Amino acid sequence: MEEILYLEVPTPHINSVCRWLQEQWSPQGGKKVVTPQGLRLQPNNRSSTKITLEETELSIFLWSVQRTTYLKMFRWGKTPFPSEKIICDQLIKEIKREFPPQYPQLPEIDGTQTTIFEALEPYYPQTVHFFRKMPQGETDLQRVYWWEKRWREGVKNPQEPKQIIFTHQDPSPENSTYDLIYVGGALGAIHAAMMAQLGYRVLLVERLAFGRMNREWNISRSEFQTLIDLGLFTPEEFESIIAREYIDGFNKFFDGNNPPHLKADVLHTPTVLNIAIDTTKFLGLCGEKLLKAGGEIWDRTEFIRGDIDPDGVTVQLVNLESKTSHQVRGKLLVDAMGTASPIAWQMNGKRTFNSVCPTVGAIVEGFSSEVWDSNYGDVLNSHGDISRGRQLIWELFPGEGNELTIYLFHYHQVHPENPGSLLEMYEDFFHILPEYRRCDLEQLTWKKPTFGYIPGHFSVGKRDRQVAFDRLLSIGDAASLQSPLIFTGFGSLVRNLGGLTDKLDTALKNNCLRAKDLNEIRAYQSNIAVTWLFSKGMMVPTGKTLPPQRINAMLNTFFGLLADSPPEVADTFIKDKTTWIMFTQLALKAARKNPILLFWIWEMAGSQDLLRWLRSYVDFTLDALRNLWSKNK
Repeated sequence: MEEILYLEVPTPHINSVCRWLQEQWSPQGGKKVVTPQGLRLQPNNRSSTKITLEETELSIFLWSVQRTTYLKMFRWGKTPFPSEKIICDQLIKEIKREFPPQYPQLPEIDGTQTTIFEALEPYYPQTVHFFRKMPQGETDLQRVYWWEKRWREGVKNPQEPKQIIFTHQDPSPENSTYDLIYVGGALGAIHAAMMAQLGYRVLLVERLAFGRMNREWNISRSEFQTLIDLGLFTPEEFESIIAREYIDGFNKFFDGNNPPHLKADVLHTPTVLNIAIDTTKFLGLCGEKLLKAGGEIWDRTEFIRGDIDPDGVTVQLVNLESKTSHQVRGKLLVDAMGTASPIAWQMNGKRTFNSVCPTVGAIVEGFSSEVWDSNYGDVLNSHGDISRGRQLIWELFPGEGNELTIYLFHYHQVHPENPGSLLEMYEDFFHILPEYRRCDLEQLTWKKPTFGYIPGHFSVGKRDRQVAFDRLLSIGDAASLQSPLIFTGFGSLVRNLGGLTDKLDTALKNNCLRAKDLNEIRAYQSNIAVTWLFSKGMMVPTGKTLPPQRINAMLNTFFGLLADSPPEVADTFIKDKTTWIMFTQLALKAARKNPILLFWIWEMAGSQDLLRWLRSYVDFTLDALRNLWSKNK
């Protein structure tokens, strides 16, 4: 028996595929014999249905996992089947035409006429069913819909962003009440608390109730130590916000369809993302420190527009509860509104993001200890191949008590025809969670959803992305300069908080608040920038079809090398502290282990992006040489 074809049919409706295969498809050779999950092709000249060792037959069968359909064709016999290649090519061509990729659109709803549950139930029944079980499910589902709608609008019209920042040549007669006005109360709260403790007058504006997060945060002790060293937290406060610390984390990608040399052992990362932060306590402490230092927090307040003049910025706000408008003035506006920031869209237009991770999940209780031991985490895991144009990846982190935080995400090309859907991902999440970890969804306690669009920018130099206007600076996910592996602004902000704070402090003291000065205050790292090609190799380009096992094979190539390396290599790489020597050695080893890897990347990324990456690598090399020179002086 030999496998001669493996492909994905991008539809969850396996019965439709089976009927088409059995009833409508007419192969250019062979006689069809229907089977329960497909069919057999026998030579036209054979009268018996019994196959002998000397005869050849083709077997085609279907199966479903991850809400999609897969097809394999095997040859039974020692010699090729008559017209075998023609039949394979015909099947590929016709099945692609019959079942093309589908990029679902967001349904339009009128929230004034019905509830969000009733409006979305015809489209996403499982999602609505389980959001009904959550304490604030209706509000949270409205937030998911709003987030996706806003994201889609920005992706669809990238060259026509709505202008909300305006510049004026004449100074305003009003004095600045604040030195810094932060818009966005998650990552913004961390940075705002730091600046308030330095003596600056700070206002923090948050659209939601302050302290409420749509995502949870994980980090390691060594990374959080940055906040302790900077004096923002004490060691005792850090211990108080730890929801759970697990003893090991696993990284494993499905390799059932990979050749033997591209299978990989489990990569153990015991000190990567192994501490689950209680985000409510964490942000609460940041808020307390901000208020104690004289700062202010205005939550349930929406940013409307900013007017920049030579002496400051005037910000228009609306309180969402009282519907009253407010106008405040500061020396500098800091955009911490995250992925959907309208300021980021206006600042960078179509180059705002190069990629994104649509991420969904939930905090749950009720997993049996036989299914999952809460002393362990799943850092990165896939349980199947490409599904409907996405390589789905799971994360699972133990939380407080018996809670588990579970995420499902994929790396995604930002494309106007296919922006990436949170609601579609949630429907997948609730259907396939029992495939990933054996459980009865009805027996779980659904505590809270976790979701968002986590962006990424493919940096090819220190200044190829704008993060500032005059008197305006973007940080966190709004700046989108974080790791393509960890892929979240929290880790990036914590790693770079010291440098960002020092540079901003210097800029404010010297009144260096023009765009050219503020653009120097960024979380760019050349050792992270050079890894963007890694995330590029984890996404299926819109409109393209890849062999289903392709991305898992690429991931297993690289993570297999990390699993075979000393533990500190994986820890250093995944925490974005890799050196030029380490990165180059790993890249060369990957090329030797899987010589076709570079061709795969070229096929997915294209020549232009490969040339862009070479620029990133040159920049990384020059930085390494400069650092070596400075150490030896």
